[in-house]
Amino acid sequence: MKIAITATGKEMSSAVDPRFGRAKFFLVVDTDTNESAAHDNAQNLNAAQGAGIQAAETVARLGAAAVITGNVGPKAFRALQAAGIRIYLSKEGAVADAIRAFQAGELTEVSAANVEGHWA
Repeated sequence: MKIAITATGKEMSSAVDPRFGRAKFFLVVDTDTNESAAHDNAQNLNAAQGAGIQAAETVARLGAAAVITGNVGPKAFRALQAAGIRIYLSKEGAVADAIRAFQAGELTEVSAANVEGHWA
């Protein structure tokens, strides 16, 4: 299974980015092979609007079945849900820690946005 994790850097030791649409990077991890690849999200960092929707489209294009992030707004939530991508929240720690928590069943899947749109 491929999981996209919002990250502040390109490494598994990078912190989980609390923002979905404006995350610096998406680290896509294949939980079957433990391979990972960093994907820059620079095009959305300073977007006036639509960052969450565009980020959701990127994650879908990368083949992710799930997302782990700190927060998700309403438009991004709807776009991810429409793409069939499951959403999990991880508030702090490194990407590697979030993956371990996901695999241990310690992250709860969210059923709604947990923040309003356009927050910084």
